[in-house]
Order: sequence, then structure tokens, then C-alpha cells
Amino acid sequence: MRPYELTLADAAAAIRAGELSPVELTDSVLERAEAAEGRLHAFVSVRADEARASAARAAREIAAGRTRGPLHGIPMGIKDVIDVKGQPTTASSSVRADHIADADSTVATRLADAGAVLLGKTHTHEFAYGLTTPQTRNAWDADRVAGGSSGGSAVAVAAGGATFALGTDTGGSIRVPAALNGVVGLKPTYGLVPSDGVTSLSWSLDHVGPVTRTVQDAALVLAALTGDDPPP
Repeated sequence: MRPYELTLADAAAAIRAGELSPVELTDSVLERAEAAEGRLHAFVSVRADEARASAARAAREIAAGRTRGPLHGIPMGIKDVIDVKGQPTTASSSVRADHIADADSTVATRLADAGAVLLGKTHTHEFAYGLTTPQTRNAWDADRVAGGSSGGSAVAVAAGGATFALGTDTGGSIRVPAALNGVVGLKPTYGLVPSDGVTSLSWSLDHVGPVTRTVQDAALVLAALTGDDPPP
């Protein structure tokens, strides 16, 4: 099995055992993302150099015994409605092309603290207001829709272009694309995961949640998002 095909849990176990390095995993996922991007358009932007530097830093920390948990060295994508300091948050809209986040969202901070490797921002239906993400194609059939609004996140995970990703859900925006691409999408209990630094569609209904390949992986990401200890 190629590294980009691993579940989060299996990749984390291989890293802990010294059988796989974060650099090897990130290189494999980046190569897969690049190969699929021309057909699927899952990403708004990929910051490969920054991702490789982050993976190398994770590898050094792990080698020194400073392991941060199961997300340490794991490559991820973040839906482009979630702020990452110094990066555009466009909500896949040309009118926000120059909108640069001046601070990290809480969820971005928590994933960085967990040692996850950010690959880039994933496409959304414009302003997260729709269920198709028309610029992104289904991971299994490029003639079909990806679902939305977290279509880029679901497609990236399904295609191997990210080991996990973050999405947002107001009225199905994680669950619909996860279902259409054969991955796991979790809409957490309202208020369980902080939503500050996230472009809002409806503040009383918005949720931030994980898109993963397995339920076990979703539990691992959710633990990092909530600040809880990861499940065994």
C-alpha cells in the first residue's frame, strides 16, 4: 500500500513504529494531490514547500521523542472558509481573492499544535452556500458532482490528496460530499468545536468537523479539535 492510501490511524501507527516518516508520507500525498488536481480541482491552493518544511520539523521532533499525538506529521487540507494566518480565505469567491487572514482560527491553531501538516486550502461552494461545489469533480467519476459545500475536502481525502481534511456543515455541507465521495464526514454537536475565524453562513447553524477515511480517523481528529485526549 502506498503511503497516500493509508488511513490516518494506520499512518500514525507506522510513524510511531519508525516504519514511515512524516516526510515520506507528505511527499506521497503531495504527489498524489498534484497528479489528481488537473482532473478533480480539490484545492484552491497547495503550499508544497511549507508542507514539506512542516513535515521535516515533525520528523525531527518525533526522532527527539517529542511526539505530539496521532496527528503529528499527518498531512491535511482545510476548507477555504477557515482562517490560517497569512493565507487567503477566499470562500472560493473571486471577490475575496485578496482577503488575507490576520490570525489563525482556533481549529487551525489546535491542529498545528497537534503537529498536523497543512497542505493547503480546499475548494468550497462559493461562500459555503450550495451542495455541489461546481468547480470540483467527484473523486470516483469526474463527470459527477463532488457535493458541497465541503466538496474539495471530501474529494481530497477520497482521492488520496490529503490524509484528512476539515470542512464546515450548516445544512449538509460535510455530510453530503462525504457521502458522494465514499468517505466519513462528521457534523459535531453544536458548540463542541470552536467556529471563530470561520466565514459564517449561518452562525447559529455552522459547525466545523472532520472529513476522513474511517470513523476511527474522525474520532482522532475530533479529539484534537475539542482539546480532548485521543481515543485509544
